[in-house]
Amino acid sequence: MRTTTGKIPLGELLKAYNVITDEQLKIALAEQKKSGGRLGQVLKKLGFISEEMMIEFLGKQLNIPHLDLDKVIPSEEALTLVPEALARRHRAIPISKAGNVLTLAMADPLDIIAIDDISGVSGCEINPVVSAERSIIKAIDKYYWLQQSERSTTQKEEFSFSAIKADYSLGATDATDSSVVRLVNMLIKRAIDDRASDIHIEPEEDRLEIRNRIDGILHAVMTVPKNMHAGVVSRLKVMAELDISEKRIPQDGRFTINIGDKGVDVRISTMPTIYGEKVVLRILEKKASLVNLDRLGFDNSDLQKFRRMINRPYGMILVSGPTGSGKTTTLYAGLNSVTSVEKNVVTIEDPVEYRLRLANQVQVNPKAGLTFANGLRAIVRQDPDIIMVGEIRDRETAEIAIHAALSGHLVFSTIHTNDAPSTAVRFVEMGIEPFMIASAILGVVSQRLVRLLCEHCKVPYRPAPELLAQLGLPEISNPLLYKAQGCLECKGSGYKGREAIFEVMEITDEIKNLIVARAPAVKIREAAQRNGFRTLRENGISKVLSGKTSIEAVLKVTLESEAL
Repeated sequence: MRTTTGKIPLGELLKAYNVITDEQLKIALAEQKKSGGRLGQVLKKLGFISEEMMIEFLGKQLNIPHLDLDKVIPSEEALTLVPEALARRHRAIPISKAGNVLTLAMADPLDIIAIDDISGVSGCEINPVVSAERSIIKAIDKYYWLQQSERSTTQKEEFSFSAIKADYSLGATDATDSSVVRLVNMLIKRAIDDRASDIHIEPEEDRLEIRNRIDGILHAVMTVPKNMHAGVVSRLKVMAELDISEKRIPQDGRFTINIGDKGVDVRISTMPTIYGEKVVLRILEKKASLVNLDRLGFDNSDLQKFRRMINRPYGMILVSGPTGSGKTTTLYAGLNSVTSVEKNVVTIEDPVEYRLRLANQVQVNPKAGLTFANGLRAIVRQDPDIIMVGEIRDRETAEIAIHAALSGHLVFSTIHTNDAPSTAVRFVEMGIEPFMIASAILGVVSQRLVRLLCEHCKVPYRPAPELLAQLGLPEISNPLLYKAQGCLECKGSGYKGREAIFEVMEITDEIKNLIVARAPAVKIREAAQRNGFRTLRENGISKVLSGKTSIEAVLKVTLESEAL
């Protein structure tokens, strides 16, 4: 192990370079004395220096090289010497082995316990280099996963870590190049393994960043040399039958790919940026099972309201919320519970995300002239009992759907509004007559997806009375809540999985009168609350009290106007 003598204290070194002031150093030393920990971490926590700056000066202080992990690929030999669990525990990743010396990237190269542990397991002398902690975690996620993929695959031509790694330096640009094909397949496979909903392939000036959206949050997956960009984009365009020569305008498409025994539908969207085309892939498993209504996350009162709506013989039921909030899943669960052999069920969607038994499902195709509005006109001539319209985007579609609801059909659809009370106002803004809205709509469900705490590591605590008062819960005496911590099971995030929170608004006679009078959303909300309506924030707080999620997760997806 490398040792250093006569080193300058980190605080004095930072002062000498005018990075921090003498006053800031005094504050940091006082905080360190009170809470413990290394001075660099205390300075970073106080916001006096960035992590990058801390790493740079720590290297200078200890005379240890700083390593940028985005520009280095660890050797397979080195990775096999240190188990993943040990690497995660000590926030360190092996880089290379030369003779009996193992180069180890560490967030804290002064951690003697980590060095001894890894030296004992690997049987090597440790040569520490310093790297940013987040870069180390990202590299552990990336390279240990690649190794596991290679070990677990039974097909020789599939994801070979060594083959892809070697091809990085060759500048593969052809859509049919074997390294590009392997890389694209690997990215989709990893997204499925990680339960990701989207893959973001983002060109930067000198590299290609890959990020996956997991439980609603984007996570860095890997960095690919820029010379792979053209090949990856071309490969995806070929799979989706897009124009590979057109790079100046956005394109949209879809394709199906089999990963192991899973058939996966992938929606692709390309967009030109200053550094090249960005690609976003939406992952939709073909065999995804329909969720039962009881498992969506409704509380008992809201579930009873929703069941009353969907069991009515005619009228319109709307589900609102932003993209990716689970609206389609809720619609399908409701539709599936009322579909039977006695009823003619027809849907028009973009895309058809689930296969529904006993339903006639239509895929929108704007290029061929099959839009939501045109398709809906055809559907009402097919003697339907129940109609599902994937989304109401414009006045024409809204008018046809409302006429269908008023003429004896049960219509399900989604709409983009912030909450349930503002949905009627949105229809008025589209130009629909208020009396038709009031007569057609049975109810509106608004929803968001909230992250669930990891059951393996969530930490109990007693909230301060001030926080309870802020949330409108002063009457609850000293409740036990939970917060995120992070472990191997949740990859350090503290959360695993998501569940919906809802607000369900039935259209009562009072609300109908307000809609006809063109009342604002706030008046409609007040009338709904007099009838037992609970907001998204209230529903989310109930999940906090039950230990499913955290206050921070609920506040992140709900608005101040939804406060209790």
